[in-house]
Amino acid sequence: MSASPLKKPPLGVVRFSSPRPAAAVGQVLAVDVFHGMISLERKRSERTQRPFVLLLMDCGHRFPASHGEMLRELLTALQAGTRETDVVGWYEANAVVGVMFTEIASEGHLVLSTILSRVSQAVRQRLTEEQFGQIKFSFHVFPQEWDPSRPEGPKNPVLYPDLQKQEERTRIGRAAKRVVDLVASLILVSLLSPILFLIAAAIKATSRGPVLFRQERIGAHGRPFTFLKFRSMHVNNDASRHKEYVQQLIAGAAATHPANGNGNGIYKLTNDPRVTAIGRLLRRTSLDELPQLINVLRGDMSLVGPRPALPYEVEAYAPWHRRRLFEAKPGITGLWQVQGRSRVGFDEMVRLDLRYARTCSLWLDLKILWQTPRAVVAGDGAC
Repeated sequence: MSASPLKKPPLGVVRFSSPRPAAAVGQVLAVDVFHGMISLERKRSERTQRPFVLLLMDCGHRFPASHGEMLRELLTALQAGTRETDVVGWYEANAVVGVMFTEIASEGHLVLSTILSRVSQAVRQRLTEEQFGQIKFSFHVFPQEWDPSRPEGPKNPVLYPDLQKQEERTRIGRAAKRVVDLVASLILVSLLSPILFLIAAAIKATSRGPVLFRQERIGAHGRPFTFLKFRSMHVNNDASRHKEYVQQLIAGAAATHPANGNGNGIYKLTNDPRVTAIGRLLRRTSLDELPQLINVLRGDMSLVGPRPALPYEVEAYAPWHRRRLFEAKPGITGLWQVQGRSRVGFDEMVRLDLRYARTCSLWLDLKILWQTPRAVVAGDGAC
């Protein structure tokens, strides 16, 4: 069955032939709809590994009424310079126009230069030199490689406008969560101080080295921070074995190991010779995690949230795994600890983290905190 021919759209309107939501057909998308399309295409790209390109044209200022003709000419030019399957909308209302080029082949700079040449040529033909000179072009490619040298995390945070808006909507909730973190952490540090001193003395008396183990972890939005634990290993040990196992775990190729007779095995290294005698006890009871209360007081972590990632772990992430870094601050405990722990594979752990981020509330945090001691005592998934 052949499709009927489409009539030429009126001036200043871009029409799409690909399946899109009703709000997207036959018009330049409004900001909220366009941001939603970026989020949808980002998730599709994570699954298919087919990249998309977001081209932003920043006009430097919001269009006044006198610039209506310039706006019409710009949008008409985009009709000539884009495909029917590309998506055009406002990234910032009346200031930044965006074009999302979907289903492109991964050919690096060749694709980008071709797109820029075609679009800029079409725009230049419709605008005066003065008008064209006001426009700043910028490209943003997804999926993008992780860049650990940048403390803010991803190369192109502009591709996450939905998460930025989510943070704005939940500002009051995040402020309340921070207050709970501060108050609860101060109370716990005060109440547990005798236990903290006893553990520190036991570590110092049974092995050479510092009481606290400091390690770089990746926190919210990809920002690194110094992660604290009670030292449970001998000093100057080789981390290559753990790194290799983590990479296998993320790739879905890791084998499970028996864990003190509990369950059918866990996704975690067991009988690790690097672990001290007191360290095995601390790990089994999760008491080695207590210094992270200091991380909570500093604001690097929350009481409840995803586990903070290691840098070499993040390097092995698939694009969709990285969402766990952007959607919630890392925590001491979380859904993974009370529902899965090391009994589930890495992908399932990430899904639990993302589920927590979508449904996060003060009530859910309190529920997880209430369930955590039982999970620790049960020891299922610990070693």
